[in-house]
Parts: sequence; structure tokens; C-alpha cells
Amino acid sequence: MWSPDEYLKQLYDSKEQMRVQMLGQQHWRERKGEVRTKLLKALGSLPSGSVSLNPVLLERTEREEYVVERVAFATAEHLRIPAYVLIPKQLEERAPAVLAWHGHGYGSREIVGLQPDGTVDEGEPGIHQHFAVQLVRRGMIVIAPEIIGFGDRRLLADRMKDPKKASSCFALSSRLLLYGQTLAGLRVYEAMRALDYLLSRAEVDPGRIGCMGFSGGGMIAALSAALDDRIQAVVLSAFTSTFRGSLLAMNHCIDNYLPTVLAYADLPELIGLISPRSLFIESGIEDTLFPLASVQEALTALERIYQDEDALERLQADLFPGKHQLSGRKSYDWLAQRLRA
Repeated sequence: MWSPDEYLKQLYDSKEQMRVQMLGQQHWRERKGEVRTKLLKALGSLPSGSVSLNPVLLERTEREEYVVERVAFATAEHLRIPAYVLIPKQLEERAPAVLAWHGHGYGSREIVGLQPDGTVDEGEPGIHQHFAVQLVRRGMIVIAPEIIGFGDRRLLADRMKDPKKASSCFALSSRLLLYGQTLAGLRVYEAMRALDYLLSRAEVDPGRIGCMGFSGGGMIAALSAALDDRIQAVVLSAFTSTFRGSLLAMNHCIDNYLPTVLAYADLPELIGLISPRSLFIESGIEDTLFPLASVQEALTALERIYQDEDALERLQADLFPGKHQLSGRKSYDWLAQRLRA
């Protein structure tokens, strides 16, 4: 009788009722601008001032089918980001390019086929499925930035811990809140700067840009694409749901929670800001972090949004046999096709 569960339930119910009333009064295209404004507010203040990228090449390695570069560039004052860039061999013209966002784990190396120490991973790929490698093999240039809080970009206090188990998400999130910032906002901001860098490369076709994110990387892919129209096609893996069905139903990493946003939009509406651009949702039917019923509810909401945008054919989904993992069985080829259209 003393637990606050009912209080939290009533909070959600009251906000949901308000949103339903607004939806009944307005078409999505009428609400879209307001939702975007509220998302920007929820992300908190972002780094100010213009900082040159100042990119540098750290290393370059030849693989059988592609070249791997490790680069670094500035995103804001006192912030630099390392990233792997995978380039198909024998490009004859500008190629489509994809921003690839890893989830919780040991960082960008996990999606480019490397071990935490940078050596080649010869074993079976884990839940990330080395998905950046799968994309470059389909003819796309891929950039895999190291998300702040993971791998080489953890706080110094966390750097001696096992990178497969320890991130700096909680420490960064809680400290940034004191300055009116959110870790999600900083990550989305850096995603846009990573796109600035990607577009500075001569091999990249600026009109054919996509992004793909897994789990927490799905949040970065979704929200950066929602706010940046330069991204034309998006794949979200193991992320799409409603707030009630996932983030409010169980404990997730604190970096997923955005202050005040639920008063104005549920997660499918935030993802819906991508419309009418191309969007592919994939999720494992046995994923306990993003349960199937919640995924299906979110897809229904997204179908309404895309229908209102007269773009339903640009929304695709694959609910595959699996748990909290990336699949790619349909999404890799879908993304390649969309960026070649």
C-alpha cells in the first residue's frame, strides 16, 4: 500500500489522455512541428559555439573487400571523437554512406569486427552482428563513431574496468543534468557532427545518407534522424516501443530518459518525426527489453503517422525470431536499396 506504482501509472494515464485528445483534434502534420520543438527542449542545452572538425587520420588498414580507417575529429570544445570509417574497395563514383551506432557494450569496435583491444574478432559475432561490416560489403561507406560514455570515451575513473561491462552512462548523465544538459542530447549533437564529418569526405554522396542503430544506438539513430533531414533512410534495431511498454516497465540505462517529453509525445511520435523519410524497424519477438506487444503498439502508431504523411510504403518492419539482438536479415538489403534509389 505504500509503493508509488499507482502514482506512476496515473501520471502516464493522464498524459496519455491529453495526447489522445490532441491527436483527435489535429492531424499529425499539424502537430509535427510542436513535437519537434518539445523534443529539442527535452534534450536540454547543447554545446554552443562553432568548432572546426579538425579531422586527423589515426590508422589505415586494408581488408580483402574494404579499407578501414580510424579517424578523429572535434565535436565541441574539449570533445573529440574517434571513429572507424569502412570504405568499399574500387569505388568508381561517390557512394551512399551510413552512420552506424552501437548499443551498450565495448564500443565502436564491436560493430566493425574487432575485439576490445583492436585485434580482429575471428569468433562468432555477438548481438551487434558486426553490422558495420555487413553494410560496407553491400557497397556503402560506413562510419562507426565511438559514442561518448563507451569504450575509449569513458571517464578516466571507468577506463580500468572491463569495457564489456562498464560504461560511464550513469556518471555522465547525472553530472550533465546539473548543467541543464542530457547525455541523450549530447549524443544526438555529436551524431550531427559525425554527419558533418562524413559529408566532408570526397567519396560520400551527400544525397544518399542513412543511419542504423542497435538498442541504445537506436535512440541516437532515431532522434538524430528526427532532427536532421540530411538523413534519408533509417534502420532501428531493438529499440522501437512505447515508453509504457519498455522504459517505464523495467529499468533501462538512464541515458534513455528525457525530461518532460512524455507530457507531449510518446516514443513512436518522436520516431515519427523521421516521416515521410524511409524507416525500417526490426525487433526480436523474444526481446524482453522491448517486448513484442509494445513493439507492435508502436508500429501501429507509426503506421498512422506515415499514413497521414502519405508515405506508408516507406515504412517497413521485420519481427524476427530472436531476443535482444540485431538481425539484419532484411534490413541490410533494404537500406542498401533505399540509398541506391
